[in-house]
Amino acid sequence: MSASIYGAARSVDVEPVQVPNSGKWSTGLFDCGEDPSNCFATFCCPFITFGRNVEIIDRGKTSPVEATRTYYLLGMFGCAFCHSFPYRAKLRAQYSLLEEPCGDCLVHWCCIQYALCQEYRELKSRGLDPSKGWAANAVKMNQNGREPPVVEQGMSR
Repeated sequence: MSASIYGAARSVDVEPVQVPNSGKWSTGLFDCGEDPSNCFATFCCPFITFGRNVEIIDRGKTSPVEATRTYYLLGMFGCAFCHSFPYRAKLRAQYSLLEEPCGDCLVHWCCIQYALCQEYRELKSRGLDPSKGWAANAVKMNQNGREPPVVEQGMSR
């Protein structure tokens, strides 16, 4: 996916934590043991982790309930990866991460739970906590002297 597809979302990007953009993910795709509770939750209910990740990646514009519902419904037909891999691409674009170990679509198609866990860990390593939702993360950024992007009224967790 090219960065131009996500141009509108990038116009409000605010890096919550200054981490050098080496292009490397903070953890590997199969490093689920670094966060065992998220690993367990993701392997049992991947749609919940996906919803949490999406809310943070979209900076509060997409509700986790909406993302979870769509993922779950598509998952019933075996094609949840069609909805999930663009968010991996968007996360990579926000933090200048490499597309590894292979293309985003293939990673989500073959290893969707591992990919969701890695994306969750990446957000946490950037100082964001997907389990708390966008509003709580925005307050935290504001308290730390960073200005979170403005999100339209009516968006809630």
